[in-house]
Amino acid sequence: MAQADRAERTAAPAAGGSGPATGGADARPDGPGRPADPSGPSGPVDPVDPVGRVESAGLERPGGQEAPAGLGGPEGAASPEIPVGPEISADPEIPAGPETPAGPEGPDAPGSSGAGFLGLRRWGRDGRGSTTWRRGLVVAALALLTAALLAFHSEVPNNIGNLGSLLETFLPWLGLAVPALLVPALLRRSATALVALLLPVLIWFNMFGGLLSDKSGGTGDWTVVSHNVAAANTDPQSTVKLLKESGAQIVALQELAGKPLRGYESGLADAYPYHVVEGTVGLWSKYPVSGVSVVDIKMGWTRAFRAQVATPQGPVAVYVAHLPSVRLKAEGGFTVNQRDASAQALGDAIEAEPLKKVLLLGDLNGTMNDRSLAPVTSQMRSAQGAAGDGFGFSWPASFPMARIDQIMSKGGLRPTDSRTLGRDGSDHLAVAATYRYQ
Repeated sequence: MAQADRAERTAAPAAGGSGPATGGADARPDGPGRPADPSGPSGPVDPVDPVGRVESAGLERPGGQEAPAGLGGPEGAASPEIPVGPEISADPEIPAGPETPAGPEGPDAPGSSGAGFLGLRRWGRDGRGSTTWRRGLVVAALALLTAALLAFHSEVPNNIGNLGSLLETFLPWLGLAVPALLVPALLRRSATALVALLLPVLIWFNMFGGLLSDKSGGTGDWTVVSHNVAAANTDPQSTVKLLKESGAQIVALQELAGKPLRGYESGLADAYPYHVVEGTVGLWSKYPVSGVSVVDIKMGWTRAFRAQVATPQGPVAVYVAHLPSVRLKAEGGFTVNQRDASAQALGDAIEAEPLKKVLLLGDLNGTMNDRSLAPVTSQMRSAQGAAGDGFGFSWPASFPMARIDQIMSKGGLRPTDSRTLGRDGSDHLAVAATYRYQ
């Protein structure tokens, strides 16, 4: 056994190939072994890289070392027979190769949020595979509902809380649904929703776009003012001052009662020598007034009358009216029944008027879009719609949202200007219009 151990130790150096390489059949270039390095004779085997795997991988040796010439074992084993395995890790000093472009899961992948405001750069498929035409269907449906309410508001029934009249009172504000829906449409990057939003935009501008421009033009013959002065007016003197500075020749007031009424009569007497008061409505004029008669609008007390005003250009029938107020009640919704009956009675009286030139001044508690005022609005022309600038909202004075105070005419009276006046102690804004007598 001892002799065998000594024999193995004696044979080990020869098998390791650590001695100098010798010529022979294995060293010939056409032999099965590795050819000699052309730079010189084979040298000692590098213990760190015994088979030249760093060079065969195309990598630089660490520390700038050069591979010794004549690598290879005594058997001349060719290095291609020894694969470059994953166990050879890259040295930190070995430079990294070119960056691999971002793949389909990177920031530019379809459906990614992308850069830019609200992710507007990416309108393709989202993470669930939905295209821009299949996203935002709920937003698109709401846009179409908005368009339908604008276009067919008269079809909304009044038998459930009078929702139709409520909608029509604030109809222009329905346009605010468009910017409200535009935000989720952009967040969802939905082409369907954006296209659907075009419909309410077009309908709204068709209905109200004409009100946004200034339609005043030319000079008029005289100016009229209508104002609900409010029974609870906190500053009647400011109202008197407002009316006298308006430059109007004819003034109609509503909600007159008690001590404030006496203040208006005395305060306006020097500017308007002619005036008449019936119930809680009154008329002040620089021109003679005659032919006064009460108009029964089915309320049980007087809130409307008719008078004839002798303007320098000719006679004009002037109607002053204050239709019943509307209320939002939990049990009845938007209560308008009494106002609707009064509107019908007022419309009948105006239709039967013998004079051709007619003015209506008053608080009608409804807008020109309200179907319930059709007995009046169908036969008369709004001064604001014909010669105003903007919507001319008159109520509430603190933040006007609806034009329920109206100046309307028919016959040969052409409005040349329409506007609202400044605030006073009332919860309404006064409305004014200038007319040319034709």
